[in-house]
Amino acid sequence: MNEQRIQELGDDLYAALRGKQMIDPLTEREPEMTIEDAYHVSLRMVQRRVDDGERIIGKKIGVTSKAVQNMLNVHQPDFGYLTDRMVYGDGEEMPISEQLIQPRAEGEIAFILKDDLEGPGVTNADVLAATEAVMPCFEIVDSRIRDWKIKIQDTVADNASCGLFVLGSQAVSPRDVDLSTVGMVVEKNGEIISTGAGAAALGSPVNCVAWLANTLGRFGIPLKAGEVILSGSLVPLEPIKAGDFMRVGIGGIGSASVRFV
Repeated sequence: MNEQRIQELGDDLYAALRGKQMIDPLTEREPEMTIEDAYHVSLRMVQRRVDDGERIIGKKIGVTSKAVQNMLNVHQPDFGYLTDRMVYGDGEEMPISEQLIQPRAEGEIAFILKDDLEGPGVTNADVLAATEAVMPCFEIVDSRIRDWKIKIQDTVADNASCGLFVLGSQAVSPRDVDLSTVGMVVEKNGEIISTGAGAAALGSPVNCVAWLANTLGRFGIPLKAGEVILSGSLVPLEPIKAGDFMRVGIGGIGSASVRFV
């Protein structure tokens, strides 16, 4: 795809984001779009957000668990950028009815970095050494693509279907908990709706962060000290609406909760 077309598609996604409108899948309009094309479209969309005053504070890996891959029919991970307008604190109200189109919630583990990570060659030991702490997290994904009818190129171009996210109020060292066996319980409106374990995300959330560092390294993009890295869902996506309350608990790490309005 040429640069003009990449910019046009990125601008279309940005307009859909700001206007809370769905658009048809990009892969229907550009059947030959490659994943690399899609990342360039995403960078255009993200740059429009930065130009509008948003600040990048981290990155996310998505579509890591089999449950989510099967639900979306997308069978490889992707990545996107997090900004300061996406983050909410534990227990806060999140205005999904004002900001999102077709939101779904997923429970994750967030990594807070103290050192840079830049691939290729990043190992799990490197990830643990560079991580200040891990925290419970809800990521609220959203898609500007109509009815979530996405292929991998569509979600990549759409900044990995980024919406909003919530960080818990507790943090622990990643060396104090076994992140591959840690258990997760997700509640919605007082009822347990799903459970998961760290191994659901590429065998371990640490594997996910290493994958992300090495994948971004091919584009010359580091994971930076101080950034928040969302490591991928351990449970199926859950549709949400205003009035819902959700809580995620992670053994040995803590919990996070959010009320949607």
